[in-house]
This record gives sequence, C-alpha cells and structure tokens, in this order.
Amino acid sequence: MLLTLTTRMTATRVPATDLGHLLHKHPDKAQTFSTSAGPAHVFYPRADEDVCTAALLLEVDPVALSRAHRGRDTVVADYVNDGPYAAGSMLAVALSRVFTTAMNGRCDTRPELAAGPIPLAVRVPSAPCRGGHELPARLFGPLGWRVEAAPIPLDAQFAEWGESPYVDLRLEGEVRLADALRQLYVLLPVLDDAKHYYVGEDEVDKLLRAGGDWLATHPERDLISSRYLKHRRTFVRTALQRLTELDGSRSEDAERAEPSEHTERPLAAVRRDAVVAALREVGARTVLDLGCGGGALLRALVEEPSFTAIVGADVSPRALDIAARWHDRLPERVRERVTLRQSSLVYGDTSLRGHDAAVLMEVVEHVDAERLPALERSVFGVARPAHVVVTTPNTEHNVRFPGLVGLRHPDHRFEWTRAEFSAWAEDVCARFGYTAALRPVGPDDPEVGPPTQLALFSRTEDV
Repeated sequence: MLLTLTTRMTATRVPATDLGHLLHKHPDKAQTFSTSAGPAHVFYPRADEDVCTAALLLEVDPVALSRAHRGRDTVVADYVNDGPYAAGSMLAVALSRVFTTAMNGRCDTRPELAAGPIPLAVRVPSAPCRGGHELPARLFGPLGWRVEAAPIPLDAQFAEWGESPYVDLRLEGEVRLADALRQLYVLLPVLDDAKHYYVGEDEVDKLLRAGGDWLATHPERDLISSRYLKHRRTFVRTALQRLTELDGSRSEDAERAEPSEHTERPLAAVRRDAVVAALREVGARTVLDLGCGGGALLRALVEEPSFTAIVGADVSPRALDIAARWHDRLPERVRERVTLRQSSLVYGDTSLRGHDAAVLMEVVEHVDAERLPALERSVFGVARPAHVVVTTPNTEHNVRFPGLVGLRHPDHRFEWTRAEFSAWAEDVCARFGYTAALRPVGPDDPEVGPPTQLALFSRTEDV
C-alpha cells in the first residue's frame, strides 16, 4: 500500500522541505516502523527547495494476514484477498501510528507552519472505491479538496472486462496537514466500506476524535459514520447523536449547506479557531466555556497548553454527560486542567468569578429574549471575567444558504443583524463597564457580511 504527500514552495514558505518538520520525519533519512499489519516505511522520493514528497509504504504479508485473521469478523479472506495491496483501514492505522504527532497538529520547531494551511497534494495509487467512482468527490470535495479519481481497469489488455472497484486517487488543496491526515484516516476505510479489525464501542471515540472538526457538518456524515463503524446500528446511532451534541444545537442545517466557495473548512471549525485566536490575543490562561454542550469548544481549548484551567458549564445534564465521557478519557495531566459543572446562565453563579475569559459560542440566540438581561447580569455582572468572547449567527447572511427558510435552527429564539448585534454589544458595555471589538467570522460577504459575528469584550478597568 502506498500513499504520498507532496508540497511545493510558495512565496511565503521556503523551502518545500519544511514538510519534514511537520511530519517529524527527516527527508534525508528513510525510516521503518512496526504496525499491526506489517512494517511501514517512510521515505522521500524528492526533497528539494521547490518540491517535497513524503511516501508511506506499508508492506503486508498476505499469507500471514490471512492466517492471523482466520475465523474472525474481518474483511480478510483466504487465498484471494486485496487487503495487502489496496489502501484501506490498514493504511489508515499505519498513518495514525507513523504520523501521530503531525495528526495532532503539533510541530515544536515550526508551530506557525502547523497552525495554517499549506499547498498539499495527496496520491493513493490503489484505493478501493465501493459505491461508484464519484464517491471520492462526495467525501473529499466538501472538505475543500480538488478530487481526481481515475478508475483502474481490471486488466489493461482486456478492456471488455470493465473497471475494477479501485481508483487512482489524487487530492489537491490548501489544507492544514493535521486536518488532511485526520480526513484520510477516516475516509480511506469509508471508501473501502470495510475494516480489517473488529469494531467495538471505542471506534465511535476514534471517529469523533478524528472527525470532530468537520464531520458534524459534512453532507455525507450519515454515510461516513455508517461505513466507518461497519454498519453497526447501535454504534452509528451513538456517533450521530454525539456529533449533533458536539456542536450542540449549533450543528445547524445552514452550515451543512454552505455555498461551495465557503467549504475550505466547515464553519463550526472556523468559528472555534476564531474563538481560540481571540483568547490567545488577550493572553487568557483561565477560561470559562459557558453553554459548553457536549464539549466541542473544550476539545479545542485543551489543545492549547497556555490555557491552564478550563471550566465547561452547561444547564443540560445530558450534554454534560457526553462531555464527561470525553473528559474521562483524557490523559490525567490534561484532565486536571478541565472542570465540568452544571450551571444556568440566567442565574448568577458566584463560583464562576475570577477567570481571565469566558466564551458564549453560539449560545445567546438560544435564550428567550425576555431572559437575555438575566444572562447579561450573570455573565458580565456576577462572573465578570476580564474578557468575554461572544459569537452568534449573522441573520443577513442567511440568504447565502441555499434552501434555508427562516432561522438557522428551530431552537433559535432570534438571530441578529450586524447592526442589532452592534447595538446589543454597545448596550452591554455601557451597563457593565466593558469595551467591545466586533469581528467577522468566516467569509465576509461585501453585501450581507460574514456567516458568524464575534464580539470580544474587555473590562474597562483592565484596558
């Protein structure tokens, strides 16, 4: 099985061999790693200032593989078996084993490079594609990739035999490397519609860890979840429920139907990035995630070591139970930084005082208008953090979502225009002693503005 990753020199990034920093694999050194499927080799067919290509080659012994899995619930059959040759779950496991640090988005030598998109070309010369040769475009296209999936004939000398269920898959795009690796980890087995190992409940967690930033809003999320979990109905239902809860009610239908020019990253992920960037900007170390739901933002916050104490608060026991399941699986040293608590945003909770920053991400629009003053008093008057980050939909942008009628979600009590949001922020500042900077989140349409609007409040005595 073979997979290659290629990047090129750009005006702002020289040389292309920076790819070695991101992958934590030196271009001048061929390396071999042991995996459950066989040895995985990493080498660089080309590595110079202009172009750098890293290759992952997985060697599998088909006889040993068949014997090891005989009688088990797997896709590995006796004698005739494409497992060792066609990219699928075994290559996905090798990706995770070999490029763990890169998949987590870490690069200590070049953190700014790991945080942003790079020009990237991916090739998988033999990818099983069960479901039609248009399936790769349906899976990778919404994630911002340009997709080419060339059918491979059963035999080039006998055209009448037709095409095989394999494609020569090529992807190109401006993508963050960690995102690309996570997408491949999930979608290669989905293309194959098979896995070489037993699928248990922990596989739901793996899916959410790798797909949490993009799967909730993917138009094929049901198909992806079903295939990744080998059509185990109980697990699929759990995954879909948790995906909905991850963005809470925030995984809105409108976001799933964003215009094609806005699909570089799902809006939910762009929004989380904007919130984390605002918290970094003000130097926050202790953070409140108010209305945390199932923990979508918490997952992003724990990735930032500078946030030393994080509190997720929500009124819903069900949402907190979902967040707790994720929290319990964290490494101990990470888990100690995160606290979950039940708290209502419309009742003042003095135990939430003393934090550097609080976040209300897609929360205010879920509160009845007559109860909004109580939320304002609770957050800006009682908890009174040094900074507050608020995001909410821009209702003017709704005309850019095809098929959307009315509000973006049935649980929204209202949605503000840019002028209404500005007026609300100005009123809050006047009553509670804050200043506010308003910013767009997502593509800022010249006519109707961005899909999401953000306000960064700062307490006046701290300015």
